[in-house]
Amino acid sequence: MYHVVVATCNPAKILAVTEACKAIFPDEQVEIQGVDVESGVCAQPLTDEETWQGADNRLRHAKERYPAASLWLAIEAGIDDNQAFAWVIVENSLQRSESRSASFKLPSRILDALHEGAELGPLMSTLTGIDNIKHKGGAIGAITSGVLTRSSVYQQAIILAISPLLHPFYAEAAQ
Repeated sequence: MYHVVVATCNPAKILAVTEACKAIFPDEQVEIQGVDVESGVCAQPLTDEETWQGADNRLRHAKERYPAASLWLAIEAGIDDNQAFAWVIVENSLQRSESRSASFKLPSRILDALHEGAELGPLMSTLTGIDNIKHKGGAIGAITSGVLTRSSVYQQAIILAISPLLHPFYAEAAQ
């Protein structure tokens, strides 16, 4: 059995991890546990580096809280220039892997509000009328009219982050 500790309690992120784990471990029992930990960065990271640091901090805090887990995973969403994206960092007891999600361009009126201190989730809730959008389809869902969601985009990045921990090419390099 795999015990996966996810460094968030956000339902959209937990769903992404759940779906990714179903795809990666189809014949395994997987327990997914969300844990609320601090990112140590701004609520709305505005650079690639700050977003990565938030994911790294979350992962470290999750490992401290649950050191016996099989996998620790952190997802931090952020903005890089005019693009929204997320970093995924995952570790097992032997290796670490990272992946960056697909990104999408934000309109200038949203970017202006973000640079004035707004956070994307609450801003998109106000603009769309969807309460707590970041726990649902997210800005991705709003912009794609539901064709993609926050969870579906993050799921790919999670699979790309976990897979190297399981593939023999990477295991050989870690030895």
